[in-house]
Amino acid sequence: MRGYRLLLRPPPPPPPPPPPPPILWISPLQYLKPTSPPPSPPPCPPSPPKAPSRFVSHDAAVRLINRQSDPQLALDLFNSVAQQPGFSHNHATFSALLLKLARSGKLLAVDALLRRMRLEPCRFHEAPFLSLMSLLSKRFSLHEKTLEIFHSIPAITRRKPSPKALATCLNLLVDSGRSDLSQKLLSDVKIRFLAEPNSCIYNILVKHHCRAGDVDVAFKVIEEMRRSKSAAPNLITYSTLMGGLCRLGRMKDAFQVFEEMIEKDRIVPDPLTYNVLIDGFCRQGQIDKAKAILGFMRKNDCEPNMFNYSTLMNGFCREGKVEEAKVVFDEMKNSGLELDAVSYTTLIGCLCKQGRVDEGIGLVMEMNERGCKADVVTYNVVIEGLCNEERLGEAMHLLESLPFEGVRLNVASYRIVMNRLCARGEMEKAVGLLGLMLGRGILPHFAASNKLLIGLCDIGRIADATIALYGLAEMGFKPETGSWIRLVESVCKERKLGKSLGFLDHLIIAE
Repeated sequence: MRGYRLLLRPPPPPPPPPPPPPILWISPLQYLKPTSPPPSPPPCPPSPPKAPSRFVSHDAAVRLINRQSDPQLALDLFNSVAQQPGFSHNHATFSALLLKLARSGKLLAVDALLRRMRLEPCRFHEAPFLSLMSLLSKRFSLHEKTLEIFHSIPAITRRKPSPKALATCLNLLVDSGRSDLSQKLLSDVKIRFLAEPNSCIYNILVKHHCRAGDVDVAFKVIEEMRRSKSAAPNLITYSTLMGGLCRLGRMKDAFQVFEEMIEKDRIVPDPLTYNVLIDGFCRQGQIDKAKAILGFMRKNDCEPNMFNYSTLMNGFCREGKVEEAKVVFDEMKNSGLELDAVSYTTLIGCLCKQGRVDEGIGLVMEMNERGCKADVVTYNVVIEGLCNEERLGEAMHLLESLPFEGVRLNVASYRIVMNRLCARGEMEKAVGLLGLMLGRGILPHFAASNKLLIGLCDIGRIADATIALYGLAEMGFKPETGSWIRLVESVCKERKLGKSLGFLDHLIIAE
């Protein structure tokens, strides 16, 4: 019975449920005014493009790579296209990606792609390497890298570099002033490829020595050309040598080389060669001899072109002989040549420097009537002429109206007027001009901006100086130390300590 009664005993009550977790307390102040904004979730990395559903040909892949503004997307596209069955990249697709990466400055990726190209079985041409050398030398000033790319051509194209590739690399090194690398290139070429320089290579060397002022060495290069079996002096050789002599003022030697070219090598000069002599005589102030060259050209059945007339006219303008320049200008018009903006601007500048601004403006109107549109260089000449004649109202009117007529002004256009206004103490107009520039998104010249700020402080226009400062700062302008000191001193004199401290805080942040 005892066991039975135990079975009838009611079961024990279930254990109580666990207490709920404590609720975290959030300060109402912290909730309403968070001390820092919640961190934004990191952006999701773009997923690499999948293999296209439709087959993409090599030509289509090149077009798609060239359209990409992001080089990473171009690289992803390059890789995804390769996933297509039966597809392998060729010269065109590799070249498109190579130049895309180079133009975007992804030089490490360029190196990686070049290493991959060395292992590819497809046949490459050297044309993209010429473009790559030009990009590295001109845009990034990587002249050692330029030489390295040249030496990589045989390993990738599996053939010797052509004379064009050698001339391209050598010319880039010479133009950059790296004579050490150019000499190394020539010695490497002779040792590795046993190549004899052609006329193009020799001409680049002549140019190099003439630019360095070593004209006597340039003469030795020409003598070496005459002994060579694969090169001979040509018109470019003599024109380059004559130009080097003219820059040194050795006009007698330049003319002697000119005669030797005709008599000894039977080379007929062209207008460009004649222009070297015209420019040389003009720079030496021998305008009459320069003018005589034009007559010599006509006697030898070589009609002067626009550059010959413009060079002579520029020589007269440099000497301040406006009337003689106008005679050359009229002769150029009567010869049937189509005048360009350079010819007009040369004469307009000469007239404006002589105080004949109205005649210059008349030529601008003539330009527009003849369909030769005046550009910003032409208008800057007129604006400077107006400022020199103290006709600032007309200059300001041009600044206001020219953009609406399709003329794209530059910073120099505004700087000319700003400097004149500050020099005359017309600070109110200068502030108005500053507002016009900032409204058009143009940051004034550094020196002009500092001059404006100091000028406003000198006349006690502290409020205008403050507004101008913050307006310039929003455009990324950082005043020089002298301007900061002058601003703080002016504000302190007015006993506005809070504003002075604000200036100092802004100075610390800017630095």
